[in-house]
Amino acid sequence: MANIRDLKKDINYVLGDIIEAVYVWELHNPDKDTKKSEAIIDEAISTFDDLIAKVNDKQVEDRKSHLKAVNAELEEKGKGLIDKINALG
Repeated sequence: MANIRDLKKDINYVLGDIIEAVYVWELHNPDKDTKKSEAIIDEAISTFDDLIAKVNDKQVEDRKSHLKAVNAELEEKGKGLIDKINALG
């Protein structure tokens, strides 16, 4: 991982792209119920807040491994949200 700024950008881009994908799905499926898609957006926003808080936490003992764990969590949660979007179909 290069630095904290890049990790914050990755979090922003990944979760922003997921939210955008939900909006695109809603745009292409105006006749479908949006409760599930809105829940995905809420989860993405919650995930964003949680991950940024973890990145900004300076009280951890091993900062490098902590940031690697945050990066891995971003990957895991991002894939989970993408799977939820694909299940909207």
